[in-house]
Amino acid sequence: MPKTQTATLRPDSLDSAALLPSLSGLLRHWLPRQRWFAGKGCAVTDLALLSVTELRPDCLHLLLRAEHAELPGSGRPGGGAAHDCYQLLLGIRESLPPRLAPAAVLGRVTEGPLAGLLVYDALQDPCSASLLLELLRAPGTTGALRFESDRRVAIPSGLQPRLLEAEQSNSSLVYGDTYILKIFRRVRPGINPDLEVPWALARQGCTRVPAPVAWFRTSSPWDATLGVLQPFLPGGVDGWALALTALAAERDFTEEAYEMGRATAEVHLALAAAFPVQFQGAPESRRLASGMAGRLRDATHAVPELLPYASGLRSAFTELASLATPRPAQRIHGDLHLGQVLRAERHWHVIDFEGEPARPLPERRRAQSPVRDVAGMLRSFEYAAHARRPWRPDWALRCREAYCAGYAAEAGWDPRAEPELLRAYETDRAVYEVLYEARHRPDWLPVPMAAIERLAERPALRRLTP
Repeated sequence: MPKTQTATLRPDSLDSAALLPSLSGLLRHWLPRQRWFAGKGCAVTDLALLSVTELRPDCLHLLLRAEHAELPGSGRPGGGAAHDCYQLLLGIRESLPPRLAPAAVLGRVTEGPLAGLLVYDALQDPCSASLLLELLRAPGTTGALRFESDRRVAIPSGLQPRLLEAEQSNSSLVYGDTYILKIFRRVRPGINPDLEVPWALARQGCTRVPAPVAWFRTSSPWDATLGVLQPFLPGGVDGWALALTALAAERDFTEEAYEMGRATAEVHLALAAAFPVQFQGAPESRRLASGMAGRLRDATHAVPELLPYASGLRSAFTELASLATPRPAQRIHGDLHLGQVLRAERHWHVIDFEGEPARPLPERRRAQSPVRDVAGMLRSFEYAAHARRPWRPDWALRCREAYCAGYAAEAGWDPRAEPELLRAYETDRAVYEVLYEARHRPDWLPVPMAAIERLAERPALRRLTP
């Protein structure tokens, strides 16, 4: 096998005016095929290079603004353009590294300063992945990038990297089953909650969430978090996999659900201690209900199957808008489900505090009711029950009850005592799920539609019938 030849970039290669034309054709074809690209199924209509940093002669770090046609139901009636900033790590060589899969290749450049060179996703290259760890081990500045760490933690060198395949909205590298580096593909200005929240929880002594040991950020075109390194939980299995295993074995899952509820409450209590707690009354209830009603309206434009249930679903938001008693709001997880909890060494851990990447960063960092997280987990139990045939509604109901009981035992209050709030958040989540499944997994659409039918009928408020 011939040796891989490393490219030496000319100084003008790093000039965005010269570099982007070289890469534009490859990127327009490659980006829409990535799991983390927001405009799935949409052509890229415009590209702008926001920053470029040479990490080594054959490895470039890019922040790229990509515009695509707006997706139906995304809050912009009539369509239009949407754009996001994406983080890329590109390898530039004359030939492919021997251990790199052909699927990592964007293609060979035909024009501009990179003409004749091969471009590939460098996160799939062990050499480039190892370079990122070395930069985090020795904090400092490289161009617009700033690498930082918790000085109390000594990160060993020589840990072998591997890229996780299962992620949807980001990319993660595991180093020797010791650390995991999450790289945020969609970048927004400001500190990412997946750094901010675990760091604050670590200061509270909360062991349910792995504490950040290192991270990197950018100062151009604005300050933003780019990636976070945390301890990896070897042998950890997520709640979704464990739930499906229990269903396949026709085994009860209530003990696990109860402990999961306790873990959720413990994290919520630590968050309430780490961040300010607010009390939201009638104006906030109306504002929250209005936002949910707007998302329902947009979703019905995109998924006509929702139309027969729209009136019943809106009643959940009308009930929410009528709530006047002040309720506590605090920092929460924001996207809690069975895939966001891991069991390792018989303990439950909560991961991925980024929230929904499609939502604006200020919204994800906003104080919200902890009932939203509870509703997300309750919806996840129902998803799991539908994933196996025949559907097991009794299994889902027992899990829901056990989870809420575990939460109440740790938190000192029962989320089932907030029926209007719980129904509204479950309804909002189910509407989101319908839109997601219609776009990406049409075969799964009956799962959230079953919940839509139930929630539209306004079940007895103090029951948790799935």
